[in-house]
Amino acid sequence: MSNRVTQSMLNQNFLFNLNNINKAMEQYQEQYASGKKINKPSDDPVTAVRSMYYRSSLNEINQYKKNAGDGLSWMTATDDALDEVTSVLHRVRELTVQGLSGGSNNESSRSAITAEINQLKEHLGEIANTQMAGRYLFAGTDVKNPPYRADEGGTDKKFVNDNMEKLELQVGQNNLVEINVSGKQIFNNDGLGGIFRVLDNIIADFNNSQTEPSDDHLSKLDAQLDNILTARSGLGARMNRMELSMSRIDGLELSTTTLLAKEEDADLAKVIIDLKTQENVQRAALSVGARIIQPSLVDFLR
Repeated sequence: MSNRVTQSMLNQNFLFNLNNINKAMEQYQEQYASGKKINKPSDDPVTAVRSMYYRSSLNEINQYKKNAGDGLSWMTATDDALDEVTSVLHRVRELTVQGLSGGSNNESSRSAITAEINQLKEHLGEIANTQMAGRYLFAGTDVKNPPYRADEGGTDKKFVNDNMEKLELQVGQNNLVEINVSGKQIFNNDGLGGIFRVLDNIIADFNNSQTEPSDDHLSKLDAQLDNILTARSGLGARMNRMELSMSRIDGLELSTTTLLAKEEDADLAKVIIDLKTQENVQRAALSVGARIIQPSLVDFLR
Protein backbone atom coordinates (compact mmCIF):
# COMPACT_ATOMS: atom_id res chain seq x y z
CA MET A 1 0.00 0.00 0.00
CA SER A 2 1.52 3.32 -1.11
CA ASN A 3 1.40 6.49 0.94
CA ARG A 4 -0.52 9.45 -0.38
CA VAL A 5 1.74 12.35 -1.43
CA THR A 6 0.19 15.68 -0.60
CA GLN A 7 0.99 19.14 -1.88
CA SER A 8 2.34 20.08 1.56
CA MET A 9 4.76 17.14 1.46
CA LEU A 10 6.04 18.23 -1.95
CA ASN A 11 6.62 21.76 -0.69
CA GLN A 12 8.44 20.62 2.44
CA ASN A 13 10.68 18.20 0.55
CA PHE A 14 11.51 20.91 -1.98
CA LEU A 15 12.45 23.40 0.74
CA PHE A 16 14.48 20.77 2.61
CA ASN A 17 16.53 19.85 -0.47
CA LEU A 18 16.94 23.47 -1.53
CA ASN A 19 18.23 24.33 1.94
CA ASN A 20 20.84 21.54 1.72
CA ILE A 21 21.96 22.84 -1.66
CA ASN A 22 22.31 26.37 -0.29
CA LYS A 23 24.32 25.10 2.69
CA ALA A 24 26.70 23.29 0.35
CA MET A 25 27.08 26.44 -1.74
CA GLU A 26 27.78 28.49 1.37
CA GLN A 27 30.50 26.03 2.44
CA TYR A 28 32.20 26.13 -0.97
CA GLN A 29 31.98 29.94 -1.04
CA GLU A 30 33.68 30.12 2.39
CA GLN A 31 36.40 27.74 1.24
CA TYR A 32 36.98 29.80 -1.89
CA ALA A 33 37.08 33.11 0.03
CA SER A 34 39.32 31.87 2.85
CA GLY A 35 41.43 29.35 0.93
CA LYS A 36 40.86 26.88 3.81
CA LYS A 37 39.11 23.52 3.75
CA ILE A 38 37.71 24.08 7.22
CA ASN A 39 36.62 27.39 8.70
CA LYS A 40 35.12 26.05 11.93
CA PRO A 41 35.74 22.82 13.89
CA SER A 42 32.33 21.40 12.98
CA ASP A 43 33.35 21.29 9.31
CA ASP A 44 35.79 18.45 10.06
CA PRO A 45 36.56 17.81 13.77
CA VAL A 46 39.44 15.39 13.09
CA THR A 47 41.20 17.78 10.71
CA ALA A 48 40.56 20.68 13.10
CA VAL A 49 42.30 18.83 15.94
CA ARG A 50 45.33 18.02 13.78
CA SER A 51 45.49 21.64 12.60
CA MET A 52 45.43 22.89 16.19
CA TYR A 53 48.32 20.54 17.01
CA TYR A 54 50.39 21.81 14.07
CA ARG A 55 49.65 25.43 14.96
CA SER A 56 50.71 24.81 18.54
CA SER A 57 53.91 23.21 17.27
CA LEU A 58 54.57 26.23 15.04
CA ASN A 59 54.17 28.57 18.02
CA GLU A 60 56.76 26.56 19.94
CA ILE A 61 59.09 26.51 16.94
CA ASN A 62 58.80 30.29 16.54
CA GLN A 63 59.75 30.76 20.20
CA TYR A 64 62.74 28.41 19.82
CA LYS A 65 63.74 30.37 16.73
CA LYS A 66 63.58 33.65 18.63
CA ASN A 67 65.57 32.18 21.53
CA ALA A 68 68.24 30.87 19.17
CA GLY A 69 68.56 34.24 17.44
CA ASP A 70 68.80 36.11 20.75
CA GLY A 71 71.31 33.59 22.09
CA LEU A 72 73.53 33.78 19.03
CA SER A 73 73.50 37.59 19.20
CA TRP A 74 74.52 37.43 22.87
CA MET A 75 77.36 35.01 22.16
CA THR A 76 78.56 37.03 19.18
CA ALA A 77 78.69 40.17 21.33
CA THR A 78 80.57 38.20 24.01
CA ASP A 79 83.09 36.88 21.48
CA ASP A 80 83.66 40.40 20.13
CA ALA A 81 84.29 41.64 23.68
CA LEU A 82 86.75 38.81 24.36
CA ASP A 83 88.53 39.60 21.10
CA GLU A 84 88.91 43.17 22.30
CA VAL A 85 90.27 41.97 25.66
CA THR A 86 92.81 39.88 23.77
CA SER A 87 93.89 42.92 21.74
CA VAL A 88 94.28 44.98 24.92
CA LEU A 89 96.44 42.34 26.56
CA HIS A 90 98.59 41.98 23.47
CA ARG A 91 99.19 45.73 23.51
CA VAL A 92 100.02 45.62 27.22
CA ARG A 93 102.47 42.82 26.51
CA GLU A 94 104.14 44.88 23.78
CA LEU A 95 104.48 47.81 26.17
CA THR A 96 105.82 45.55 28.90
CA VAL A 97 108.45 44.10 26.57
CA GLN A 98 109.35 47.64 25.56
CA GLY A 99 109.68 48.68 29.19
CA LEU A 100 111.88 45.69 29.97
CA SER A 101 114.28 46.45 27.14
CA GLY A 102 117.51 48.18 28.10
CA GLY A 103 117.04 51.27 25.94
CA SER A 104 113.65 52.18 27.42
CA ASN A 105 114.42 52.14 31.12
CA ASN A 106 114.68 55.89 31.54
CA GLU A 107 112.08 57.65 33.65
CA SER A 108 110.24 59.39 30.80
CA SER A 109 109.85 56.14 28.86
CA ARG A 110 108.51 54.35 31.90
CA SER A 111 106.09 57.18 32.59
CA ALA A 112 104.72 57.03 29.05
CA ILE A 113 104.35 53.25 29.21
CA THR A 114 102.56 53.29 32.57
CA ALA A 115 100.23 56.06 31.35
CA GLU A 116 99.18 54.00 28.34
CA ILE A 117 98.82 50.80 30.36
CA ASN A 118 96.68 52.69 32.86
CA GLN A 119 94.40 53.82 30.02
CA LEU A 120 94.25 50.28 28.70
CA LYS A 121 93.23 49.10 32.16
CA GLU A 122 90.35 51.59 32.17
CA HIS A 123 89.32 50.38 28.73
CA LEU A 124 89.43 46.82 30.02
CA GLY A 125 86.99 47.86 32.73
CA GLU A 126 84.65 49.24 30.08
CA ILE A 127 84.80 45.91 28.23
CA ALA A 128 84.00 44.08 31.47
CA ASN A 129 80.84 46.21 31.73
CA THR A 130 79.73 45.51 28.15
CA GLN A 131 75.95 45.53 27.87
CA MET A 132 73.43 44.11 25.43
CA ALA A 133 69.83 45.32 25.62
CA GLY A 134 70.55 46.77 29.07
CA ARG A 135 72.02 43.53 30.45
CA TYR A 136 75.66 43.00 31.39
CA LEU A 137 77.34 40.22 29.43
CA PHE A 138 79.88 39.24 32.09
CA ALA A 139 77.67 39.35 35.21
CA GLY A 140 76.31 35.81 35.21
CA THR A 141 72.62 35.97 36.14
CA ASP A 142 73.11 39.28 37.95
CA VAL A 143 72.63 41.10 34.67
CA LYS A 144 71.36 44.39 36.13
CA ASN A 145 74.47 45.33 38.14
CA PRO A 146 77.83 46.32 36.59
CA PRO A 147 80.44 43.66 37.42
CA TYR A 148 83.31 46.17 37.31
CA ARG A 149 82.71 48.87 39.88
CA ALA A 150 83.93 50.27 43.16
CA ASP A 151 83.41 47.83 46.01
CA GLU A 152 81.61 48.80 49.18
CA GLY A 153 83.42 51.69 50.85
CA GLY A 154 86.11 51.66 48.19
CA THR A 155 87.19 54.23 45.66
CA ASP A 156 89.19 52.06 43.26
CA LYS A 157 87.18 50.08 40.75
CA LYS A 158 87.51 46.31 40.75
CA PHE A 159 85.83 43.32 39.15
CA VAL A 160 83.59 42.51 42.12
CA ASN A 161 81.09 40.15 40.51
CA ASP A 162 81.30 36.54 41.78
CA ASN A 163 78.17 35.27 40.04
CA MET A 164 79.08 32.23 37.96
CA GLU A 165 75.53 31.07 37.17
CA LYS A 166 74.75 29.94 33.65
CA LEU A 167 72.44 31.80 31.29
CA GLU A 168 70.66 29.17 29.22
CA LEU A 169 68.10 29.42 26.44
CA GLN A 170 65.81 26.65 25.27
CA VAL A 171 66.09 26.01 21.53
CA GLY A 172 64.28 22.67 21.48
CA GLN A 173 62.11 20.47 23.67
CA ASN A 174 65.16 19.01 25.39
CA ASN A 175 67.84 21.38 24.13
CA LEU A 176 69.26 24.05 26.45
CA VAL A 177 72.31 26.03 25.31
CA GLU A 178 74.50 28.07 27.64
CA ILE A 179 75.02 31.51 26.11
CA ASN A 180 77.19 33.38 28.61
CA VAL A 181 80.82 33.32 29.67
CA SER A 182 81.56 33.80 33.35
CA GLY A 183 83.04 37.25 33.90
CA LYS A 184 84.95 35.98 36.92
CA GLN A 185 86.57 33.34 34.73
CA ILE A 186 87.83 36.06 32.38
CA PHE A 187 88.62 39.05 34.58
CA ASN A 188 89.23 37.53 38.01
CA ASN A 189 90.13 33.93 37.38
CA ASP A 190 92.48 33.69 40.35
CA GLY A 191 90.09 35.36 42.80
CA LEU A 192 92.78 37.89 43.68
CA GLY A 193 92.10 40.55 41.06
CA GLY A 194 92.89 38.63 37.90
CA ILE A 195 93.76 40.72 34.84
CA PHE A 196 93.37 44.03 36.67
CA ARG A 197 95.80 42.97 39.39
CA VAL A 198 98.37 41.92 36.78
CA LEU A 199 98.10 45.35 35.15
CA ASP A 200 98.26 47.12 38.53
CA ASN A 201 101.48 45.23 39.36
CA ILE A 202 103.03 46.19 36.00
CA ILE A 203 102.10 49.86 36.52
CA ALA A 204 103.44 49.86 40.08
CA ASP A 205 106.67 48.15 39.03
CA PHE A 206 107.31 50.60 36.20
CA ASN A 207 106.53 53.56 38.44
CA ASN A 208 109.19 52.42 40.90
CA SER A 209 112.36 53.97 39.54
CA GLN A 210 114.45 52.31 42.26
CA THR A 211 114.04 48.78 40.92
CA GLU A 212 114.15 47.06 37.58
CA PRO A 213 110.79 45.72 36.26
CA SER A 214 110.34 41.98 36.73
CA ASP A 215 110.31 39.57 33.80
CA ASP A 216 107.54 37.69 35.63
CA HIS A 217 104.98 40.13 34.23
CA LEU A 218 105.20 38.54 30.79
CA SER A 219 104.47 35.03 32.05
CA LYS A 220 101.45 36.31 33.97
CA LEU A 221 100.15 38.13 30.91
CA ASP A 222 100.63 34.97 28.84
CA ALA A 223 98.68 32.99 31.45
CA GLN A 224 95.80 35.45 31.17
CA LEU A 225 95.88 35.25 27.38
CA ASP A 226 95.81 31.44 27.53
CA ASN A 227 92.84 31.62 29.90
CA ILE A 228 90.91 33.86 27.50
CA LEU A 229 91.77 31.60 24.56
CA THR A 230 90.33 28.62 26.45
CA ALA A 231 87.13 30.53 27.21
CA ARG A 232 86.77 31.63 23.57
CA SER A 233 87.24 28.06 22.38
CA GLY A 234 84.36 26.88 24.57
CA LEU A 235 82.23 29.81 23.45
CA GLY A 236 82.98 29.10 19.80
CA ALA A 237 81.89 25.48 20.19
CA ARG A 238 78.57 26.60 21.70
CA MET A 239 78.09 29.15 18.90
CA ASN A 240 78.51 26.35 16.36
CA ARG A 241 75.96 24.28 18.24
CA MET A 242 73.53 27.21 18.28
CA GLU A 243 73.90 27.69 14.52
CA LEU A 244 73.19 23.98 13.98
CA SER A 245 70.12 24.30 16.21
CA MET A 246 68.91 27.25 14.15
CA SER A 247 69.29 25.21 10.96
CA ARG A 248 67.35 22.34 12.52
CA ILE A 249 64.60 24.73 13.70
CA ASP A 250 64.26 26.14 10.16
CA GLY A 251 63.80 22.60 8.86
CA LEU A 252 61.17 21.82 11.51
CA GLU A 253 59.33 25.02 10.70
CA LEU A 254 59.22 24.18 6.99
CA SER A 255 58.01 20.60 7.52
CA THR A 256 55.36 21.62 10.08
CA THR A 257 54.09 24.41 7.83
CA THR A 258 53.83 21.93 4.95
CA LEU A 259 51.82 19.49 7.09
CA LEU A 260 49.53 22.28 8.25
CA ALA A 261 48.94 23.39 4.66
CA LYS A 262 48.00 19.84 3.66
CA GLU A 263 45.42 19.72 6.45
CA GLU A 264 43.94 23.20 6.04
CA ASP A 265 44.49 24.56 2.54
CA ALA A 266 41.69 24.03 0.06
CA ASP A 267 42.17 22.80 -3.51
CA LEU A 268 40.77 25.93 -5.16
CA ALA A 269 40.30 24.28 -8.57
CA LYS A 270 38.15 21.55 -6.99
CA VAL A 271 36.27 24.09 -4.86
CA ILE A 272 35.37 26.17 -7.93
CA ILE A 273 34.15 23.10 -9.84
CA ASP A 274 32.06 21.94 -6.85
CA LEU A 275 30.61 25.43 -6.41
CA LYS A 276 29.63 25.64 -10.07
CA THR A 277 28.05 22.18 -9.83
CA GLN A 278 25.96 23.25 -6.84
CA GLU A 279 24.89 26.42 -8.64
CA ASN A 280 23.63 24.29 -11.56
CA VAL A 281 21.82 21.98 -9.15
CA GLN A 282 20.24 24.98 -7.44
CA ARG A 283 18.98 26.42 -10.73
CA ALA A 284 17.55 23.03 -11.69
CA ALA A 285 15.89 22.67 -8.28
CA LEU A 286 14.32 26.13 -8.54
CA SER A 287 13.05 25.29 -12.01
CA VAL A 288 11.45 22.07 -10.76
CA GLY A 289 10.11 23.84 -7.68
CA ALA A 290 8.16 26.27 -9.84
CA ARG A 291 6.19 23.31 -11.17
CA ILE A 292 5.16 22.17 -7.71
CA ILE A 293 2.64 25.06 -7.31
CA GLN A 294 -0.79 23.50 -7.53
CA PRO A 295 -2.63 24.52 -10.72
CA SER A 296 -5.75 26.63 -10.28
CA LEU A 297 -9.14 26.47 -12.10
CA VAL A 298 -8.01 29.30 -14.36
CA ASP A 299 -5.20 27.07 -15.69
CA PHE A 300 -7.74 24.45 -16.78
CA LEU A 301 -9.93 27.01 -18.54
CA ARG A 302 -7.16 28.15 -20.86
